[in-house]
Amino acid sequence: MKKFVLILSLLCLPFLASGCGSDDRAELTVYNWGDYMDPEVIAQFEDDYNCRVNYETFTSNEDMYVKVKNSSDTYDVLVPSDYMIERLIREEMLRPITKDNIPNLANIDAAAQDLAFDPGNQYSVPYFYGVLGIVYNTAQVTDPVDSWDILWNDKYASKILMYDSIRDSMGASLKRLGFSMNETNEANINAARDALITQKPLVMAYVTDNVKSLMASGDAAMAVVYSGDAAIIMSETNNLDFAVPKEGSNAFYDNFVIPKNAKNPELAEQFINFMLTPEVAAKNIEYVGYSSPNTPALALLDSSWSNNAGFNISPEDLARSEIFMDLPSDIMEIYNRAWTEISVSK
Repeated sequence: MKKFVLILSLLCLPFLASGCGSDDRAELTVYNWGDYMDPEVIAQFEDDYNCRVNYETFTSNEDMYVKVKNSSDTYDVLVPSDYMIERLIREEMLRPITKDNIPNLANIDAAAQDLAFDPGNQYSVPYFYGVLGIVYNTAQVTDPVDSWDILWNDKYASKILMYDSIRDSMGASLKRLGFSMNETNEANINAARDALITQKPLVMAYVTDNVKSLMASGDAAMAVVYSGDAAIIMSETNNLDFAVPKEGSNAFYDNFVIPKNAKNPELAEQFINFMLTPEVAAKNIEYVGYSSPNTPALALLDSSWSNNAGFNISPEDLARSEIFMDLPSDIMEIYNRAWTEISVSK
């Protein structure tokens, strides 16, 4: 949901080279976040199941929704986030999951199941999860990073990177003020807007994927990022750490779902079950960097992962965090208006 996406045209090359392009093979069409699955495991699935995987990527839940809702293209597997799954269920766009066909669901931690956006996991199967927080340079930041307040500290003027996302940056401001990330009160939403406008002179930039280079170079002292992206940045750069502010944050869950109009739902369930195999899930963890609810897969990782604060999210940090809800359109209009006002402010 909430990831720094590298849409790599080269991603499809391993699939084309895998030798599964003959016309008599079944086809599976997967629509996922960019850079969010190891190409090698898809090639392995193609070989094991004698099929061809057509793999497409999206950059946001909203872009995915518009394509699935309005395009004539059909997909067998999607990987949306919590609040979007809630919307897709409400609009009757998903097929129920046949759990007997996904025995590897037993590998998934119960804490990642039966959540409010899909009670009983009738329509979705957990893939990755994470939390929004602050990655910071320990050589530059001399104050405790335990509150969203630090993003308003003028000591770090022009060294602060904000996330170029309405719900996430507005959410950080809302939590700092003691409100919910799913706030629906217009006055409170506008208070969060005003705080971000006040903060803007301290901000180097609102960023997405370029956060990695800016933090690695030391040009920025801190950035609002999701935990998996922080894990990757920290694994590649010294003097970095990650914290989830004490006021709480957003916890996201990205799950596999099958659209109602899927052409090959049986193969889709085989694909999902395959991705929940511990060895496959471990490869995906190492490729993506986000936290996984696949308990047996975690046991296959080396110790560097358990020592990475971006990957090893504490139960306390999760407990303080909220899952985004699919807010009504009239409330989102207030958020969109606030975001426009922040964008044009000096």
